Amino acid sequence: MIKIAAVSEDGVTISAHFGRAPLYVVVSVDGDRIISRETRDKLGHAQFAGEHEEGPRVPDPRGHGFDPASQDRHTRMVAAIADCQVLLARGMGAGAFASMQQAGIEPIVTDIEDIASAVRAYLDGTLPNLVEKLH
Repeated sequence: MIKIAAVSEDGVTISAHFGRAPLYVVVSVDGDRIISRETRDKLGHAQFAGEHEEGPRVPDPRGHGFDPASQDRHTRMVAAIADCQVLLARGMGAGAFASMQQAGIEPIVTDIEDIASAVRAYLDGTLPNLVEKLH
């Protein structure tokens, strides 16, 4: 069995922005059969808005989201889906993408909006990872 998480704002579609989405929809799959679906709260920009960083922000040559404060936030975002093997998003920063990989979760950036359709494409082996959409 594997678990596939999708970031969402409405529980039906995959959010275009990983950091802003307030929900994870977690689909449990056995073979090629979906056996359960649940919604979990996700930390995001709304919860982190009050956090202040020490000192000036120094751009990281690797891109958005590699600074220590962002890495800490990503670690907290991973906690809710630590039991998942795959994460689906329609857009995310390169730092969040790398944080998912470091946590052992395969991040996939897709252009498919519907969660059920994206999960089906993943199971069929036809879901491309559009890493050019990373920012």
